[in-house]
Amino acid sequence: MNMKKIVVAGGGVLGSQIALQSAFCGFDVTIWLRSEGSIERAQPKLLRLKEIYLNTLEAMKTNPTAYCRGFSCESELSADKINDLKQKVEDAYDSITLTTSYEEAGKDADLVIEAIAEDPEQKIAFYQELAKHLPEKTIIATNSSTMLPSAFAKYTGRPEKYLALHFANEIWRNNTAEIMGHSETGQEYFNAVCEFAENINMIPLKLKKEQPGYILNSMLVPFLSAAEALYAGGVADFETIDKTWMLATGAPLGPFRILDVVGLTTAYNIGMMNPKASDPDTIEGKVAAMLKEKIDAGKTGINSGEGFYKY
Repeated sequence: MNMKKIVVAGGGVLGSQIALQSAFCGFDVTIWLRSEGSIERAQPKLLRLKEIYLNTLEAMKTNPTAYCRGFSCESELSADKINDLKQKVEDAYDSITLTTSYEEAGKDADLVIEAIAEDPEQKIAFYQELAKHLPEKTIIATNSSTMLPSAFAKYTGRPEKYLALHFANEIWRNNTAEIMGHSETGQEYFNAVCEFAENINMIPLKLKKEQPGYILNSMLVPFLSAAEALYAGGVADFETIDKTWMLATGAPLGPFRILDVVGLTTAYNIGMMNPKASDPDTIEGKVAAMLKEKIDAGKTGINSGEGFYKY
């Protein structure tokens, strides 16, 4: 399937990354956003990503450890080739269209990647309106961190062309794409999304059945939740928890650094799916209150300049 126009719905942490990476790899990319305010918030994220891409590529000229798989399958690149990739970054950044119009976004779209908030009601409303503006050919993929595509397939109006496509954070470096269908997903559309993932320099990881959290988050979410519970329960401060994990395992980041990268709003929305999170006397409720306090203060993670840590 020859895809050209890619629509990313949502300009958050992963939405902005998916958009820039797709444009960098030569696709015509539009980001659909809910409001003009959302456009204003997405623009600095894209600019920040552009600078990360450019700075990382420049570092690759002299530092082999700076190499990122999402830029090229060649681990050893000449300075001229790196300069060519830097120009691709500039061109990609300039080419991305941001719009609040369903009609503009949906027109001639080959693939829509939904990366909006982890809120079922918002996703359902989005799919129902989007269905009015898409050509018959369009495939829809959700980047939901934890929700199953079968829960939303009927609202898309094209369940056979709907599936999940989940990316790890910092996709230019951690270039995985988990692809998960549901019982009605057509094999040709599953294959087409796998091909798209390869075409944006991702490694397709094919799931054989639906699993909340896919592979990655089935392991990551319990890990982060355990760290949150230790902190909210007063067992240790977050710096000590991070230090413990890093020293004992050799990991480059602790759980609270990871939470800042993921974004505290995403962590909060995932946590609120647990009914216990509404009870302030439970550890889940204490975790939710801790995250909500930071979110209300504008400390939502690395993209805002501060989460658990300052950036």
